[in-house]
Amino acid sequence: MTTSSRAPIELRSDNAAGVAPQIMAALAAANEGSALAYGGDAVTAQLGDLVREVFDHPQAQVFPVVSGTAANSLALSALCPPWGSVLCHETAHIFTNEGGATSLFSGGAVMRGLSGADYKLHPANLQRAFDDTLWGDPHHSQPSVVSVTCPTDFGTVYSVDEVQALAAQARGRNLRMHLDGARLANALVALGAAPAALTCAAGVDAFSLGATKNGALSTDAIVCCDPLVADQLVFRLKRAGHVASKMRYQSAQLVAYLTDGLWLQLAQRANDAMSMLSAGLRELGAELLADPQANMLFARVGRQAATALADAGLLFYGMGDGVVRFVTSFQTTDDDIAEVLRRAAAVLG
Repeated sequence: MTTSSRAPIELRSDNAAGVAPQIMAALAAANEGSALAYGGDAVTAQLGDLVREVFDHPQAQVFPVVSGTAANSLALSALCPPWGSVLCHETAHIFTNEGGATSLFSGGAVMRGLSGADYKLHPANLQRAFDDTLWGDPHHSQPSVVSVTCPTDFGTVYSVDEVQALAAQARGRNLRMHLDGARLANALVALGAAPAALTCAAGVDAFSLGATKNGALSTDAIVCCDPLVADQLVFRLKRAGHVASKMRYQSAQLVAYLTDGLWLQLAQRANDAMSMLSAGLRELGAELLADPQANMLFARVGRQAATALADAGLLFYGMGDGVVRFVTSFQTTDDDIAEVLRRAAAVLG
């Protein structure tokens, strides 16, 4: 449907998008009859089998939770001891935007943000952090987990080889590997990679699934590739209040999400919309902070232009200093993007 020239166009966040019809239908189907509580239902059992199939790992376990923050922080709490530290990029969401949740659930783990080009961790930066560590000294937190965000919080994507290299480097110092998969499906379709290749097979011990930003209603999940970590999560989730009594409604969303590649189809639509948007903004002379490889873009347009774009009905987050963030979703149409560019041309042209 063509967007009205006066209607606002949603580019603030994929969290602002609605629910995929297939997932809403799955919720309605799960509402028929009754089922055993706390994950003892047939839908949750089906989800476990499906996750092991999709991620090609016979010991993978899945834990539905209510949010990405819960998925990341609880996974990290099982990976990192209270005296440990989590090494991540200085722009990582777990470091800048989750209110110390990892430190809370882990009992005090320290978050350490490292620099790196393209908003990514690189082996040289990670090695410097290792070299600067006083290993075995109880006066200093001990690096225990390496965490990568893919796509990063600035829309760049780690390759499979990059994740594998960082995981191997972490394993060389007996560290665990975590992946913040808030937009995991977007990364997979951008890379053309199999789900296992970027996660369990790459050496990742636990990751968040990122369903909420990509068409789910009220659930994310931890996928764990290590049985020892999974054993901890059974108790950590209960203690944190994240074992839903009517878990079948969370599980039904995730089953629909992963069945027949729906999650990848939804992500492909969001990525395609961003590709169209970024190409158009470049033609208009906007300065992109990074080449958007998934569905998120940061552009420096100047303060006056940012205000004018907002006045034109574009919904986005202003990041300060004339920088704006645009995020597309599975609901963003080609007509939406064409209208965004029409309005942007009137401002930037």
